[in-house]
Amino acid sequence: MTDTMPFRPFETQFDRDTALKTLQEATHGADDGELFLERRRSEVVAWDDGRVRSASYNAAEGFGLRAVRGETTGYAHSTEMTDEALKRAVSTVRLAVGDGGGTLAAGPAHTNRKLYGDDDPVAGTEFSVKVEMLQEMDAFARGLDSRVVQVSATIAASLQEVAILRPDGQLVTDIRPMARLNASVVVEQDGRRESGGTGGGGRTTLDALMEPAHWQGVLKESLRIALVNLDAVPAPAGVMDIVLGPGWPGILLHEAVGHGLEGDFNRKKSSAFSGLMGQRVAAPGVTVLDDGTIPDRRGSITVDDEGTPSAKNTLIEDGILVGYMQDRQNARLMGVAPTGNGRRESYAHAPMPRMTNTYMLSGDAGPDEILGGLKDGIYAVGFGGGQVDITSGKFVFSCTEAYRVQNGKVGAPVKGATLIGDGATALKQIRAIGNDMALDPGIGNCGKAGQWVPVGVGQPSMLIGGLTVGGAAG
Repeated sequence: MTDTMPFRPFETQFDRDTALKTLQEATHGADDGELFLERRRSEVVAWDDGRVRSASYNAAEGFGLRAVRGETTGYAHSTEMTDEALKRAVSTVRLAVGDGGGTLAAGPAHTNRKLYGDDDPVAGTEFSVKVEMLQEMDAFARGLDSRVVQVSATIAASLQEVAILRPDGQLVTDIRPMARLNASVVVEQDGRRESGGTGGGGRTTLDALMEPAHWQGVLKESLRIALVNLDAVPAPAGVMDIVLGPGWPGILLHEAVGHGLEGDFNRKKSSAFSGLMGQRVAAPGVTVLDDGTIPDRRGSITVDDEGTPSAKNTLIEDGILVGYMQDRQNARLMGVAPTGNGRRESYAHAPMPRMTNTYMLSGDAGPDEILGGLKDGIYAVGFGGGQVDITSGKFVFSCTEAYRVQNGKVGAPVKGATLIGDGATALKQIRAIGNDMALDPGIGNCGKAGQWVPVGVGQPSMLIGGLTVGGAAG
């Protein structure tokens, strides 16, 4: 049975005064540090090929104790939520502090803002109801088109509760719900099989996602993509102009540009954008933000995992680099203010600068106008996996939905297209920016140094000149 009692670790597991004294001992002579406490519950039900493929429920809790001195971090974590375990963690953490000599940084600003509700999406819907809905989804999708041969769907919900205690006694708490519904279909015609999928969610309960109008729309869109791919021809290869669609294609911006604007990479001078603050790094009109304050969005956080309130941070303004994303350590070492981007996967991980919702603002061109100006190229609407080298900014992305465009006319869908380039060059080759900025439907996960966190992306339609397209046709 799901435990829905409030997470109050200083009432049920730790003595607050003892924990504070232990934290102060761990951070004596340090520049920064905190005690991060977490409880997380999650449930995932996956449907495939007419049956429940897997169902899981997980519950975990633990603490992470951190002390920071200069560029060195001492970190210890445990699933044992007791004063004794916390005291044992001190000796590990103190290795980073050494003889001390640091000046403890002031704590984060206080906020009463809430960006999402406290309702538990895990406990809110019975398991049997979820299974019944997945059965209905399977039948509905197969009824849409006789070519549907396989239906897969996943419904996932989680609740993360955190408490962050600082050496000055400040306590910051946050309750973070998350819900998501994904679906994919496989179609077959004349021996050829293709798939299509979509989905999304955010920091809400499952209620809206489980409405028939919503999941039917998800399945219809998945089928549309699959049928598009069924008619796709091999993609061309070569250097050509690319039009990116709005919304989810912002994942290219996230990977190829966003990571390079995180503070730690720039402090260590391992980013393609290192040392370029105040300089032009993109075409005029390009403004990129990282905004963790959008209500209910997948990448939003009321406070980050150091207790700093999230913010709407401008990174590139009209093509000029104006800011990096910072956690507390990198901000202090670079002589700037934290930006609310200190994030961690769980209590078992130390925080680092991470994106929240990263997107480009709209321009003034209509999307039809942008496509009409494309003489010979690719219109990329959906993306799958990608790889990026942070130091060089070079990226490779695979398209899941793309079309050949010639003389301004959108032609046949293409499959096997990959986009190859580097973020710094691509930013400067943006030739048109649409007036149709959209955020993704809530499907993003971001990996960095082995840690995964939920994120959001977004952008308007845009024309990028001279990207390399790797395709199936030479």
